[in-house]
Amino acid sequence: MSQVYTIAVVVGSLRKDSINRKVARALVALAPSSLKLNIVEIGDLPLYNEDIDIDSPPAAYTAFRQQISAADGVLFVTPEYNRSVPGVLKNAIDVGSRPYGKSAWGGKPGAVVSASPGAIGGFGANHHLRQSLVFLNVPCMQQPEAYLGNAGTFFDAAGTVSEQTKPFLQTFMNAFAAWVEQHKKV
Repeated sequence: MSQVYTIAVVVGSLRKDSINRKVARALVALAPSSLKLNIVEIGDLPLYNEDIDIDSPPAAYTAFRQQISAADGVLFVTPEYNRSVPGVLKNAIDVGSRPYGKSAWGGKPGAVVSASPGAIGGFGANHHLRQSLVFLNVPCMQQPEAYLGNAGTFFDAAGTVSEQTKPFLQTFMNAFAAWVEQHKKV
């Protein structure tokens, strides 16, 4: 029997019907059997503040850190806000990286998908996030890159991904499964 890896999926949009949440759900559905993807919610995380994290961290910080720590890898799905990641996603990254020296992210293989109704598919957010992941010691999959432009057209009214989009997302997920296997923590 082959290993099944648990993957934390972090969606950088809070809207329940967001394009990025739809992309995340499509990726969950297309994941190879070697991956078990779980969306980890970030909307209830208080803004990171070391003062409230020292003696008695908020329960939301602790639960989030435990979910990320328990995962074998991480998949980020994000929109682009002002050529960067949304503040809620940056906050989640900060919460997971603290306290100093105890980052929940370290060494976990990762990947980034950015989706936007615009033409360039969140290119700025994708690359800005990758800069943070280098510092956090998250080996990030390089290929295939996933900048999903015009992503609002990828789904029908029920949120089902189009047949034209599925092959790319499947290719991405197959490559990510191989990446996780290659970079698993020993």
